[in-house]
Amino acid sequence: MRVVVIGGTGHVGTYLVPRLVRAGHEVISVSRGQRDPYQPNAAWQSVIQVEIDRESAEEQNVFGEQIRDLAPDVVIDMICFKPESAKILVEALRGRVQQFLHCGTIWVHGPSEQVPTDEAQPRKPFGEYGINKAAIEAYLLKEARQNGFPVAILHPGHIVGPGWIPLNPAGHFNPVVFRSIAQGKPVVLPNLGMETVHHVHADDVARGFECALNHWNQAVGESFHIVSAKALTLRGYAEAMAKWFGQEPDFQYLPWDEWRKQVSEAEAAATWDHIAHSPNCSIAKAQRLIGYQPRYTSLQAVQEAVEWLIQYDNLLK
Repeated sequence: MRVVVIGGTGHVGTYLVPRLVRAGHEVISVSRGQRDPYQPNAAWQSVIQVEIDRESAEEQNVFGEQIRDLAPDVVIDMICFKPESAKILVEALRGRVQQFLHCGTIWVHGPSEQVPTDEAQPRKPFGEYGINKAAIEAYLLKEARQNGFPVAILHPGHIVGPGWIPLNPAGHFNPVVFRSIAQGKPVVLPNLGMETVHHVHADDVARGFECALNHWNQAVGESFHIVSAKALTLRGYAEAMAKWFGQEPDFQYLPWDEWRKQVSEAEAAATWDHIAHSPNCSIAKAQRLIGYQPRYTSLQAVQEAVEWLIQYDNLLK
C-alpha cells in the first residue's frame, strides 16, 4: 500500500518509516525538511520525502489537498495538535483512503482514577495539549461512527529512545538528575515519590501503528493505549536507575510547595504536569484487538536512551 506519514522524521517516524518499508509498503514521509531521522537506516533510501510546512499550508488552506494529491491508501498523522487540523484532513480524505491513523496521547484522560486506566474511562483532560487531543479524539471517533471514516487512534505515553532526553525520575527533563544518580549524589523527589509515569520506547509506538495497520478490521473506530506493560512510580524509577548505575539509592523527599523551590520554574511546571496526571494505562485492549506487545519495559526504554546520552552527549561529564 501507499502510506503517507505526516511527521515522518520525528521520534516515532524514525522507527515507523523503516518498519513500513520492510513490510513492503510504498512510503511517503511528509515533514518540514528541517531535520534528519534520529537514527540512520538504509530503508530511508526507498522513501519519498516531501517537504510541507503544515502550519503554513493550513493557513493557506491547501494542506488537505496536498496530502490528498499524494494519492495515499493510508495516512498516518503523527503531528496533529488542534481539532481544526484534524477536520482539514478528514474533509480532504473522506472516501479516498482505506485507513487513517492518528497519534493521540494518554493525556486525554487527565488524572488517573481507576488504575490501570483503560480506554473506556471518561475523559477529563486538563491543560491545552490534553484538552485539544481529547477533542480531536472525540471528533475522529464521531466521524468513524456516523460517517464511516476509517480512523484508529493510538495514545502513546512518555516516548523515549536514543537521541533525546527521557523524562527523569523527578518528573522533568533536566539530565542532571541522571548524572546525580550515577554519581551517587542525593536526589530530592517531590512528595513521597509515589506518583507514576508511563514511558514507551519510540519503536514500540511504531510497532503499535504497524499492528493497527495490519489489523484494520479490529482497529477502525477504536482508540488504543500504546505504552509499556507497566508504569513506574517516581521512587521506584529512581531506585532502579541507582542500581543500574551501581549506586546505593540516596533520595530525599519534600512536600510539593518546598520541592518546587529547589528547581527552575520550567522544571517545576513539567513535573507538576506529570505528577498531576500520574498516568498508569492498560494495554489489554491493544493486545487483544491488534496484537500489540511492547518489546521494552519502561526501564529498558529509558536505559537505552540514557546509554545513548552517556556515549554521545557526555551525560556523565
